[in-house]
Amino acid sequence: MPTTTLRLPEELSAQIDAWARKQADGPGHSEAIRRLIEKALKTKTPAKPVRGTPNKVRAAELAAKTLEKIIDPAAAPEERAQRRRRLTKGPSEFREDRVDLPKAKGE
Repeated sequence: MPTTTLRLPEELSAQIDAWARKQADGPGHSEAIRRLIEKALKTKTPAKPVRGTPNKVRAAELAAKTLEKIIDPAAAPEERAQRRRRLTKGPSEFREDRVDLPKAKGE
């Protein structure tokens, strides 16, 4: 087996030794490093980084904030909700042409 030399910060080396002490067979420093590397290589990682908030959700949040600014605050809550729906869904005659909305069943 080839030998590989590697430099580790003292803190990391201490963490490796602490991990080794918790193992049932108490492996030495080199064996502990080898096991940790093998364990890390077997771990499946996502192909690309996981993003925080998906763009669609973020866009909806921004739209809601913007609508709250332009809808008359003196209107009743039901009226404000109705206006918000009309602004986000668009006029009924154009809804069938929108590509961002799911098609109704039977179409």
